[in-house]
Amino acid sequence: MTERTSVLVVGAGLAGLASAMFLAGRGVDVLLVERRSGTSPFPRAVGQNQRTMELLGFGGIADDVPTHTPGRPTFRVRIAAGLRGPAWREERSEADPADLDALSPAALGTAGQDVLEPLLRRRAEDLGAALRFDTELVSFDQDDDGVTAVLRGRSDERPSRVRADYLVAADGNRSGVRGALGVDRHGPGSLGHNISIIFDADLGDLTDREPTLHVLHGDGASGIFLTLDHTAGRHLYSVAHDPADGPSPADLTTERCTELVRRVTELPDLRPEIKAVQPWEMAASVADRFRVGRVLLAGDAAKVTPPSGGLGGNTAIGDAFDLSWKLAAVLDASAGPALLDSYDAERRPMADRVVAAALRLLAGRGAAPADEDADPEPATDQQGTLPVTLGFRYRSSAVRIEDDDPANSEDPYRPSGRPGFRAPHVWLRHDGGTTSTVHLFGRDFVLLSGAEGGFWSGVAAEVAARLGTTVRPHVIGEQLTGPAGEFLIRYGIGPSGASLIRPDGVVAWRTVEAPADPAGALHRALTAVLAR
Repeated sequence: MTERTSVLVVGAGLAGLASAMFLAGRGVDVLLVERRSGTSPFPRAVGQNQRTMELLGFGGIADDVPTHTPGRPTFRVRIAAGLRGPAWREERSEADPADLDALSPAALGTAGQDVLEPLLRRRAEDLGAALRFDTELVSFDQDDDGVTAVLRGRSDERPSRVRADYLVAADGNRSGVRGALGVDRHGPGSLGHNISIIFDADLGDLTDREPTLHVLHGDGASGIFLTLDHTAGRHLYSVAHDPADGPSPADLTTERCTELVRRVTELPDLRPEIKAVQPWEMAASVADRFRVGRVLLAGDAAKVTPPSGGLGGNTAIGDAFDLSWKLAAVLDASAGPALLDSYDAERRPMADRVVAAALRLLAGRGAAPADEDADPEPATDQQGTLPVTLGFRYRSSAVRIEDDDPANSEDPYRPSGRPGFRAPHVWLRHDGGTTSTVHLFGRDFVLLSGAEGGFWSGVAAEVAARLGTTVRPHVIGEQLTGPAGEFLIRYGIGPSGASLIRPDGVVAWRTVEAPADPAGALHRALTAVLAR
């Protein structure tokens, strides 16, 4: 007997769990399978940028994610020979509350993957997603109408079959799905192998309470050192190794790990409690295709990036949200199947930019050859990643960009409201309180208009009914008000103009002033965006 589902998600990392959560939140029947027994016990991808926190807010879990303390530096990167002694160079990512408030209503998250994955899992299950751990994808085939997958649970006597409309491959850097599809990758590839040791120990004043990533280049103790939890005295030490002649994970006994920890801390009598040992590969590559028929790649299956800048996990959640609203629209027939082509057109260039940004940061820390064309001054994580986290631009059939507008990024502190860019955050007053334009997004298409655009509400209802979709209109200047002119300036429209925002908070189309035929203009724009 063949089981039926709308979307089969393979892999329960950040991309897979977020995909299941976002899809289930849109009422899509989704089944996720994962060969491991549970979510990751390792922190790995630590920290959520403001864009990711906006998306997690759309999913209903942002309030559960721990955030940084306002006014404190969010992170310090210290490049040195060892934990003791002077640093060769330091980078600080200052989190000025006023600066953050100007960019987004969302705070910066501080969760590690070991904290965020259980939140995603619980929310996905609460929303109705079916999650099966200890279950692997054995094989799959696709045709014009769907995907047939063969699954095997650890305790199953025989494999089972699942028929899905679409398959989301979120099965990691060594994606079996990507390999079966024959999709190649481009980029530098492997940058080195590492083994991470997580241990508990009281290191006293050796590590201060300011969140710090130590990049160590000493002769006796190189690698990465990070305190994960000062309260619990939990730390991570990641050391490079050569699989050909270096210590293998099996060689790293408790005694050997203790020796390495004592060496890096320079505490010969320290008795650390070794909690976990994990091998991992640092790499940088992007798949040449993110969509092959009814199979779509997400997360590390689509791209893998060095940990510098914390972009990998954040980009995985961005993949998941982009996929979810587009798959849901195609499945309920409010959009044509060609809308899914925009996933590759938008997210693959984003992946290229993310990998390039991470490599620039990595080169500035002396851990990779410097790019001769790069800025000679090392960028902080915040400076180096803002263009790709908040200043990005999508170019695809799902945005209506003017032909003479070549810009692919912008300063998020000076947003333009042009199609393809993230819709600007503007604080508004409503019912005696405050809200952000960003809080209006996340579910359906939204049409924002100026104070003289009250007629757009009727236009939106008429066009949405004709296309079988939902467009939620808001007139800024009626129930929602803000500082004089700020909304119009940031969105680049006049009092009678309008801006159409996609469910992911990206501007799809705008008209500076009311056109002669508002309904016709909106209908043409939305028809094109939805590939109808």
